[in-house]
Amino acid sequence: MLGLDLDVVRLFLHVLAASIWVGGQLTLAGLLPALRRLGGQAPRAVARQFNRIAWPAFAVLVLTGIWNVTDAGREGGRYRTTLVVKLVVVAVSGIAAYVHSRARTRTGLAIWGAATGVSALLALLLGIMLTTH
Repeated sequence: MLGLDLDVVRLFLHVLAASIWVGGQLTLAGLLPALRRLGGQAPRAVARQFNRIAWPAFAVLVLTGIWNVTDAGREGGRYRTTLVVKLVVVAVSGIAAYVHSRARTRTGLAIWGAATGVSALLALLLGIMLTTH
């Protein structure tokens, strides 16, 4: 059996947090039509509840991402370029999520929600690219 070391723990925490951040957003997007049919404040209440686990997960993503960068030791130009792009996309995802949480119009919620989801998915893809090359 393979050993459990800090590299495994770091990657586990990073993937777990990404699962919550990205998977939770996809789940909420799928549930939104049903939540709207419930009426009232149901969508907002569910979003607030999700934020209680989403933002800590985002913090874990950032912290383990920094840990990944300091441990990576890869100096290649294409790797570094991909890493910088991922860092920018992660920042966009966090900023878009914050703005989405403050939006008060349906248009604002839709635009910032889409920006959050697309940037989160792109960050996930870039992270996989970094680990496989």
